[in-house]
Amino acid sequence: MDRKYKQRGYQQDDDRERRPRPAKAQKTDVRSPRMPAFREVTRCALCGTQIRIEIGGIEVSAQCPKCGSDLHTCKNCLNFDPGARFQCRKPVTERIAKKDMRNECELFEPRKTVERETTQATEQTKDPRSAFDKLFKI
Repeated sequence: MDRKYKQRGYQQDDDRERRPRPAKAQKTDVRSPRMPAFREVTRCALCGTQIRIEIGGIEVSAQCPKCGSDLHTCKNCLNFDPGARFQCRKPVTERIAKKDMRNECELFEPRKTVERETTQATEQTKDPRSAFDKLFKI
């Protein structure tokens, strides 16, 4: 007996054969995403240029290679906080008026931020054609 409608529940017969649903195809070529690496970076507070820090830290007389501003300043310090007393998280006895000028504070620690590694320094190529081919994997 043919039914007029093929929806479930319409003149439902208990003895009708049920068709199994087809199984979904599983992907076999699942690739894990390549997550970029992270790095700690110290940047100039005025221009944002990346600063290399030697083992001893930033010297008092150090200057930014791009803009020439002083690096041993309150704005480049880890403890700089505009909302704190004297704008420093450490117990400072006297206020330093100019936050972007060089000072000789003993509590200075260079501020480091964690950034994603977006370029691979080891694989830099100077030939534009090979860089293009590498970009599109030709």
